[in-house]
Amino acid sequence: MYMNRYLVFIVLSLCLSFPAIAQQRFAPVNPNAIPEAKALLDSLYRSVAQGKIISGLHHNQLQLPAYWRDLDRIEEASGKEPLIWGGDLAWDARQVVEIATREHRRGRIITLMWHVNRPFDRTPRVDFRNQTQGDFFDEQWKDLITPGSRMQKMWLEQVDSISQYLKILCDRHIPVLWRPYHEMNGEWFWWGYRIGNEGFSVLWKMLYDRMVNYHHLDNLIWVWNPNAPREIPNDTAMSYELFYPGHDYVDVLATDVYNRDWKQSHHDQLLELGKGKLIALGELGSLPTPDQLASMDKFAWFMIWTGFTNDRYNTLEQLKAVFDLPNVVTYERGERYSKHSQ
Repeated sequence: MYMNRYLVFIVLSLCLSFPAIAQQRFAPVNPNAIPEAKALLDSLYRSVAQGKIISGLHHNQLQLPAYWRDLDRIEEASGKEPLIWGGDLAWDARQVVEIATREHRRGRIITLMWHVNRPFDRTPRVDFRNQTQGDFFDEQWKDLITPGSRMQKMWLEQVDSISQYLKILCDRHIPVLWRPYHEMNGEWFWWGYRIGNEGFSVLWKMLYDRMVNYHHLDNLIWVWNPNAPREIPNDTAMSYELFYPGHDYVDVLATDVYNRDWKQSHHDQLLELGKGKLIALGELGSLPTPDQLASMDKFAWFMIWTGFTNDRYNTLEQLKAVFDLPNVVTYERGERYSKHSQ
């Protein structure tokens, strides 16, 4: 009888007994979450309690050759593949849904993001530089968060459009680590760099309400994902807490780390803000060293961005050093994966 290897990961996580498993765990913030979403979130808590971290790789359909090179490179270095598959609904949502479905059935855990354009952009494809990173002025933001405004109506159309694709995954009982509006504490996306009572938190809560209470997307695990704080001219990311919408709207707190900018505070501050909720590495360029990873031991997963497995960012030795760690969970076919999970 066929059993999805992702389910094997969940079942084994639930069955194994470790003293640390008594640590606090949270149910999904959506009280109507489907059983598969509840099981995935619970298995992630248990995985962290067991000292594990799950490996992942982002799939960028705009850079497919790079993605396949990444997979080959990781396998060349370690003989293994990442367990988490990451996709982006901004480019071709229908294609992403079908690939995500295939990867889920192959046994991978699915995480999705949304490099969305501005609410008033109506081009067939997202123009990343001019739309996702385009100007969005304070008055436009104020309109966006004002109920009944023309801007909010355009935003609702945008959210409703993408929700139909997430609904396909929900109907297929596929849980999704959903991390929209990522890196909101940085100054490079239209939704970013907005603090205060009328800042980013309002937009996050609007999205949650529309997707959960209107569209009933009960397969989503809500991953709030800022960038690691940094002070770089024209590339600054502010402190995590200035953008946090609160425990009632977040299942997992993640962070993105690039430029080899590894600091213990990136882990510790996120852990403190979450007060026991899961934390993760939503995106990274260069991998941390095994010692750095050992000191940041509460991250539930890491996901390498497409195109970052070449020698400029990660040598074969660096890839091997991390993927060969006994606590790094990978996708391994058949008996190899079952044995690893045990």
